[in-house]
Amino acid sequence: MHKSGGYVAGGTTPSPTVPVALRRVLDLVVSGEATSRAEIARRSGLARSTVGQQVDHLLHRGILQELEARESVRGRPPRILTISPQAGTIAVADIDTLSTEIAIADLTHRVLARDTVDIPVDSGPQAVLDGVTERLLGLLAEHGRDPARVREVVVGLPGPVDFQQGCAVRPTGMPGWDGYPVAERLRESFLAPVVVDNDVNLMALGEASQDNVDTPLLCIKIASGIGAGIITADGDVYRGADGAAGDIGHIRAIGGGEVLCSCGNVGCVGAVASHRALLRSLGIPEATGEDALHGAHALAQLVANSDPRALHALRQAATEIGEVVAMLVHMFNPRTLVLGGPLSELRDDLLSGVRAVVYQRALPLATRKLTITTTQLGTSAGIHGGIALATRDIFSTPGLARLLAAERGQGGA
Repeated sequence: MHKSGGYVAGGTTPSPTVPVALRRVLDLVVSGEATSRAEIARRSGLARSTVGQQVDHLLHRGILQELEARESVRGRPPRILTISPQAGTIAVADIDTLSTEIAIADLTHRVLARDTVDIPVDSGPQAVLDGVTERLLGLLAEHGRDPARVREVVVGLPGPVDFQQGCAVRPTGMPGWDGYPVAERLRESFLAPVVVDNDVNLMALGEASQDNVDTPLLCIKIASGIGAGIITADGDVYRGADGAAGDIGHIRAIGGGEVLCSCGNVGCVGAVASHRALLRSLGIPEATGEDALHGAHALAQLVANSDPRALHALRQAATEIGEVVAMLVHMFNPRTLVLGGPLSELRDDLLSGVRAVVYQRALPLATRKLTITTTQLGTSAGIHGGIALATRDIFSTPGLARLLAAERGQGGA
C-alpha cells in the first residue's frame, strides 16, 4: 500500500490503530482481488467469522457497500462488496499557467464533475486559490456532496514543489507562489487533508493508472516549460530528496546557444524547445483576450497547413527534447515514455522526432522494450493522477485511521 511520506495539512493521526484484519479485508476489496466475503476469507486466510465482523464494521461505517450481483444465477444471487460511492469525496485542482482544471470524485475513482477556472497562475496564489475554492465548493453543492465528507484535496502546481511542506519552491513565472502555504490555505476551506504536488507528477500518475500501461513510466510535459514525472515499478512517484526530481527544463540543450531562460541561465532546453518557446520563435501570441489557447490553436493550424517555418521549429524542438529524453532513458530505463502537454497534440511530428533521437542515441538494452507514445488522457491526466494519489493516501493505514475516526465523528453512514 502506498506511503506518501509527504506533508498532509490537517492530517493529524487519530489515536486508534487500524486492526490488521480490517486492513487486510479492505485491501482486498480496494484492489479488486476479492469482491465477496467468501473470496476474502479464501485469499486472506482469515476465519469467515472474522471476515464477517470486519465487513459488517466497514458497512456500518459507510465505507463499503454490499450489492446483489446483476448476472442471473441459480439460487440466491451472490453479494458483491465494493467501496461505497457515499464514503466520501476527493477534490482535485490541476493548476496550469493560464487556467486550472478542477474535479470532484468519489472514492471509487468515478469523476462526478469537472470544470475550468480561468485565472492565470501569475495572478498570484490568493486569486487562484480563492477562485478554485469557490468553484470546488460550488461543484460539491451542485452534486449533493457534503463538504464535511471531503476526504482529501490534491493540488498540482506547474513548478517545483516541496512535497513535505505543501508549497511551491522558487517557481519561475509564478509571482507570489514561492513558499506560499497552499496546503494550509486550502485546509482552512475544506477541513480535510491537503496534498500539493508537481503537476507533471500528477500527470504521470494519471497515465500510469490506465489499463495496459507498464511501469516504470516516464512522462514528459511540454508546455510553458518542460518537466518530467517518474513513476517507479512499484507505482510510486519518484520526487527526489527535495521534490526537485523531474525539473528537466533547465538541462542545457545541445542547440541552446545563448538563449536566455527564465531561470537566469542560458541555453536551457525549456527556453528553446517548450511550447512557449516555439510560439515565441514564430511570433505567435500565447493567448488573446478572446482565446486563452490562441497559441496552441494557431500553431496546430500552421502545422496542418505544412507551414515550412512551423514544421522546422517543431522538428528542431523534437530533436532537442529527444536528446534530453535519451539521457533520461539511460538513467531510469522506463518501460513506457509518455509525451504530454500542448505539443503532444501535434502527435506525428513531435512523436516521430523524439522517437528518432531516442532510438539513435540510447543503447538497445534501454530501448528494446520501451513504448514511446503520447498521452491517453490529454488535459485530464493530472485530474486522474490526483484522484489516484488521493485514494491511495485515503486507503493507506494512516488514511484509513482518519477515515474511521471521521465516520465515528459523523455518526457512520
